[in-house]
Amino acid sequence: MLALALSLPLAANQAVFAQAQAPMTMQQAVDYALAHNPTLLSAQQNLLGVKAQEIQAGVRANPYFTFYGTNVNLPANNPSSPYNYSLQVSRLFERGQKRRWRLDTARSTTEQTSDQYHDQERQTVLQVRQSFTGMLLAKAALRLAEDNLKDFQHELEINHARYQAGDIGKLDYERLDLQLAQFETDLSNAQQNLAQSSDQLQTLLGYEKPSETFDIAGDIVPPPITVTLQQLEQNALAGRPDYRAAQAAVRVADANVKLAYANGTTDPTLESEYDRLGVYNSAGFSISIPIRIFDRNQGNKETSKYQAQSSRFAEVAARNQIFSDVDQAWVGYMTSKVLSDRYHGHYLDEA
Repeated sequence: MLALALSLPLAANQAVFAQAQAPMTMQQAVDYALAHNPTLLSAQQNLLGVKAQEIQAGVRANPYFTFYGTNVNLPANNPSSPYNYSLQVSRLFERGQKRRWRLDTARSTTEQTSDQYHDQERQTVLQVRQSFTGMLLAKAALRLAEDNLKDFQHELEINHARYQAGDIGKLDYERLDLQLAQFETDLSNAQQNLAQSSDQLQTLLGYEKPSETFDIAGDIVPPPITVTLQQLEQNALAGRPDYRAAQAAVRVADANVKLAYANGTTDPTLESEYDRLGVYNSAGFSISIPIRIFDRNQGNKETSKYQAQSSRFAEVAARNQIFSDVDQAWVGYMTSKVLSDRYHGHYLDEA
């Protein structure tokens, strides 16, 4: 699925562009944004780059090959300084399961980055839905402003006829005529708000340049919710990617603690050697072990422990934020639902 999304070009092809000229529904707008929003496409590439670090984390230390010679211009039977050739192969051997903890850190980082990407995807969907609703409201406000101006112009025509017939005075008519400016101003503001909301939505969809022919279709009636507030909170805890990212950050920090302690262990270097001295052959080996008297990675150990504790507090903060977000959204929904039912059930018919 991710590879398919990455294969889509930033610029829409002509078929998609032609389809976009028809009024777009909210679901179509969301799908289009998920496929073309450049910020999301950038985050997808970043996720693939982070995942590629798992390959680097799993590599083992390379061996070293050394070949050198001395007195190579002298004969082999030179008693004082015969020629000498030496071949050496050495390799560092990691201890403390460093590779295991590097892989654990890299994989946990990939999980965290993946959850962060899905949270960015969630935020983009929310922004698209909000902008879509805002444009619907702007369209409704424009229709209302046009109707109000048309009605007042008709009223003004009637009063102009009354003024010419002597039914009202000049001052009364001019007062009515001055009110026309307010209706014209409301219409201009509504046109501006619609153009700006359309540009904002098209930018979220990934359009390179906003189109004046772009249009959407939908309603602004709040949908019914059949679950309780407590169920919404539990669903948010289970499905919110930002909370999963906070949990993954804890796993990353724990893996970094283990890696810091593993990096404090001593890694020996084993070397094998073959020598050719004149007409004689010899072989040997050596082991090099650093004596970690001063540097035992103690600073990174302490830092990783504090960072692990910090990530746990961040997880608690993310959990608390989820409850706050759901509660605020619930209050906003209930208020909007009451107003919608009130207007559609009484005031709309009366108006």
